[in-house]
Amino acid sequence: MNDSAPVGELLRQWRQRRRLTQFDLAEMAEISTRHVSFIETGRSLPSRAMLLRLADRLDVPLRERNALMTAAGLAPIYAERALDHPAMREAYAAVELVLYAHEPHPALAVDRHWNLIQHNRALAPMLAGVAEHLLAGPANVLRAALHPEGMAPSILNLGEWRAHILHRLRHQIETSRDPVLEALYAELEAYPAPADFDPTELTGAAHVAVPCRMRTPFGDLSFISTTTVFGTPMDVTLAELAIESFFPADAVTAQAMREFGASLAPSAAAG
Repeated sequence: MNDSAPVGELLRQWRQRRRLTQFDLAEMAEISTRHVSFIETGRSLPSRAMLLRLADRLDVPLRERNALMTAAGLAPIYAERALDHPAMREAYAAVELVLYAHEPHPALAVDRHWNLIQHNRALAPMLAGVAEHLLAGPANVLRAALHPEGMAPSILNLGEWRAHILHRLRHQIETSRDPVLEALYAELEAYPAPADFDPTELTGAAHVAVPCRMRTPFGDLSFISTTTVFGTPMDVTLAELAIESFFPADAVTAQAMREFGASLAPSAAAG
C-alpha cells in the first residue's frame, strides 16, 4: 500500500482488501454510498470522527489508522512507544506474567514482523541446536524455525509445519500488505522443503491446529500453539504484539515438560 496516496485512495484500497463494495461500507458506517464515493474520489475530505468510524468498520490496524490521519492532514492519534517506556511498564509486566505463568510449557512474545521480544525458560528445548546467528537480536522466530541451520532439521513434520507457517504469514500479508513480511515470506519460501510433502494435503481444517513435532534433548515432543493479543490496545506497539503459547499435543510431551518444569527454579516474574 502506498502510504503517500491521498486518504480517499487509501480508504478505497482498504475497502477492496476487505472485499467490500461502497454500498457494503456505507451500510456498515451508517452513511450514504454517495458519501463513501465522494471520500474515495477526494471530492469530500473526511473529518477525524468519520475517518475513525470508517477505519473501525474496515478493521484497519492502528499503525495504518495513523497513516490515514496523516494522509488527511490530521495528527496521528495512536502513540507508538517501546515496551521499556515508563508508560508501557504495566503492559510489559503483564506480558512477562503470561509467559512465565505458562511454564513448564514454551511461550514467547513477538512483534508484527515476528521478531522475538521475550520468552519463557521452557522454550530452551525447542531451540537446542539452533545456530547462534539465528538467535542474535532481534531474532526472527519464523526464520529460526525454518532455516536449515535453525529448528528445521529437528522438526519431524517439517513439510506440514512449513506449510502451516507460510499459510499464516501469507494471510498476515494479505491483511496488512507489509513489505517487510513480504520479503520474509520470499526468504522462507526459498528455504529447502521436504521433497516428499504435498502442501495440497494440508486442508483448511489442518491449518487450525497443526502440531509441531520435534526431536529435542528430552525426546520427540509434539506441540500445538495458540496466539494471544491484547483486546483493546491504544498503543501501536501493544496492538502489534502477540504471544505464542505452546501446549503438549500428547501425553509423552506433557510428561516430558512436567519433568523439565520440575528442574526450573521458581520464577520471579510468575511470582
